[in-house]
Amino acid sequence: MNIIVCIKQVPETTEVKIDPKTNTLIREGVDSMTNPFDLWAIEEGVQIKEKLGGKVTALSMGPPQAEQVLRDAIAVNVDEGILLSDPAFAGADTLATSYTLAQAIRKIGAFDLILCGKQATDGDTAQVGPGIAVHLDIPQIVFVKKIREITKDRIVAERMVEEGIEVVESSLPCLVTVVKDINQPRMPSLRGKMMAKKAVVPVWGVKNIEVDPEKLGLQGSPTWVDKVFSPPSRSKGKIFEGETEAVVKGFIEALQEDKLLQ
Repeated sequence: MNIIVCIKQVPETTEVKIDPKTNTLIREGVDSMTNPFDLWAIEEGVQIKEKLGGKVTALSMGPPQAEQVLRDAIAVNVDEGILLSDPAFAGADTLATSYTLAQAIRKIGAFDLILCGKQATDGDTAQVGPGIAVHLDIPQIVFVKKIREITKDRIVAERMVEEGIEVVESSLPCLVTVVKDINQPRMPSLRGKMMAKKAVVPVWGVKNIEVDPEKLGLQGSPTWVDKVFSPPSRSKGKIFEGETEAVVKGFIEALQEDKLLQ
């Protein structure tokens, strides 16, 4: 079973900084961590490998410092990590990101299963995983809370929907996005940490994968941030005191003065 887990490095703090020229997050030099939802994807991939055999490859796109999340994945029994890092990838929206990851997966070669966290905490779009599946033209099952069965050619999974749980069967290869209910991520062992420290993490840029330059980074992103600003501070509220009838009358008059009640 050849499994690819797509993971992302996200800011560890809510005090994020924005590049004033591109209106995108500044990632370099910012304290970062593995996207929490990706930890469950990593664990699920490792558990499947331990049951069925095979290989788990972690794939991430980001600045050079994103190599650390790949080493963290290797520390919990992922076999190898590959980093996509190139200035041409910077500023990518979900479409450009999913395209770049899909092209890297094509270079990796044969795979049976792609696992992703349901969304990233710095964007919360939940679009990249499904986007990869579309680019690769493979089935997808999203918001999966349990994999009931998986063999070399099929998967049966429970996915969360608004009405409850939906059971879905699909052929492989397939892409699955997972939610936190699916497992409990393990802690790295000392041996795992040592292996991760010694591991060689290949870095792929535009010269290493077949890509259309016009579909990369800001240039390949149909969505962008036009303006970033802090919302105006709220004015102090007005307190109405007294008898109920007088308070209600005063409140209505205040709304009418502010043209909030016609």
